[in-house]
Amino acid sequence: MSTLQQPINSGFTAASTTADVVRGIDLKDKIAIVTGGYSGLGLETVRTFAQAGAKVIVPARDVDRARKAIGAVAAGVEVRPMNLVDPASIDAFADDFLASGLPLHILVNSAGIMAVEELKRDARGNELQFSTNHLGHFRLVARLWPALKRAQGARVVSVSSAGHRFSPVVFDDINFERRAYDPWLAYGQSKTANMIFATALDARGKEDGIRALSVHPGGIVGTGLTRHMSVETLQAHGALDDKGEPILDPSRDLKTPEQGAATQVWCATSPQLDGKGGVFCMDCEIAPLLPSDTPWSIARNTSSARIAGVEAYAVDREAAERLWAVSEEMTGVRLGA
Repeated sequence: MSTLQQPINSGFTAASTTADVVRGIDLKDKIAIVTGGYSGLGLETVRTFAQAGAKVIVPARDVDRARKAIGAVAAGVEVRPMNLVDPASIDAFADDFLASGLPLHILVNSAGIMAVEELKRDARGNELQFSTNHLGHFRLVARLWPALKRAQGARVVSVSSAGHRFSPVVFDDINFERRAYDPWLAYGQSKTANMIFATALDARGKEDGIRALSVHPGGIVGTGLTRHMSVETLQAHGALDDKGEPILDPSRDLKTPEQGAATQVWCATSPQLDGKGGVFCMDCEIAPLLPSDTPWSIARNTSSARIAGVEAYAVDREAAERLWAVSEEMTGVRLGA
């Protein structure tokens, strides 16, 4: 993987916006699905795709809320019901899309939850962050596989996080059945899963023109992702000032939604990434591997720039294949089945 995780000098930076990365790109006749597309980074991604000419579909648990939010920023976007922790709901959404016979050119897995303070499980007993952030998207991709193949050139973008550094996937106890639950370890595990899922997915899809990438968007307050975190916690992490207002400093990974969504839009649309996949990106660039002894802390309330990069375990092919097998077992689905 060290040969893949090589920056390409994209010309963009941490301060680049969605408007910057999509400039000159025409998405007319392209079809995109964006999970989490009615708030935060997902909403900004939907707005950008729609303005670039794409037909955009947003699956949403709360359809009325989604239509209201999207209608305020973009016209012509379809909203259809789907709940990422309900397998039957995912299957119904996918079946409906497949029945249309349409290709799927872009799939952005942007929905997610973060740092749920108490251990919660889905109806199947799976830890909620792993279920929402990974298993739901695994099932969605598997079920939409025929439409992705039909596009004859598709991209799947999984929104991960620098928070992958909290934890690898702990295969011996994914669901916290034998270890003490920690919200950040659970979050980190789910974000690592997003990344190695992209690695395994890209290996399976590239012969059919399907490329998969994962991204770290940055620290963006107000996206809804931080709803499980108190103001005091966000202030301790350097995301809010003493008045409770967001701190903006892209060099420290504190971004606006337009800056935060830029990397996933870049990964979904940029010709700079043609022929590339299975990599983790941040700041609209392929991220380098981090040395094994790189220090890191969740705290951002210092004046120093944050360290950009990816842990080797989060792009490890052996771990990716193991996760794929585990995910098939936990969901009971296979690609296109």
